[in-house]
Amino acid sequence: MWKQLQMGLRAFIVLASKIWTFICYIIKKQTRAIIQHQTIKYEIVPHSPLSQHRISLVKRKILVLDLDETLIHSHHDGVVRQMVKPGTPPDFVLKVTIDRHPVRFFVHKRPHVDYFLDVVSQWYDLVIFTASMEIYGAAVADKLDNDRRVLQKRFFRQHCTLDYGSYTKDLSSITNDLSSIFILDNSPGAYRAYP
Repeated sequence: MWKQLQMGLRAFIVLASKIWTFICYIIKKQTRAIIQHQTIKYEIVPHSPLSQHRISLVKRKILVLDLDETLIHSHHDGVVRQMVKPGTPPDFVLKVTIDRHPVRFFVHKRPHVDYFLDVVSQWYDLVIFTASMEIYGAAVADKLDNDRRVLQKRFFRQHCTLDYGSYTKDLSSITNDLSSIFILDNSPGAYRAYP
């Protein structure tokens, strides 16, 4: 009888241990999911007077930003992109006319893109360079800028060169000092002339 009680107790402990491991796994998985979607805000600390003076002595660098698939995702009437979770409402809708046809673009901003633009505009002159048509690209840039005047210049498809079926962006149209340019773009081929 005592042996049966010991065996029953061991079986209970093993079962309880497995249940506890499963509960811990579920809690850890839920916590990980919550942490992955947590918004992190960094406090923007103003520069000291000495730092401001040092910064004023150095020429500001230029950060060249692409629009589509870099700062935003968009799709037009009837075309759904896999980059956006189905059912997610757009951040804004643009109505433009292309070749005398009205087209609606449903634009989804990348998470925290407004905060990103606010922060990096303190350190860099921001330039939009997109291979999109100006009528669309200018409207998207206006919405992203939102009267903050953080986007200094804008370049569109007419500033690009068509090379082997894709558009190459000419950085010399921004500035002659290419050493002062940083690029954030999802398409490295757009800058293949600048290794």
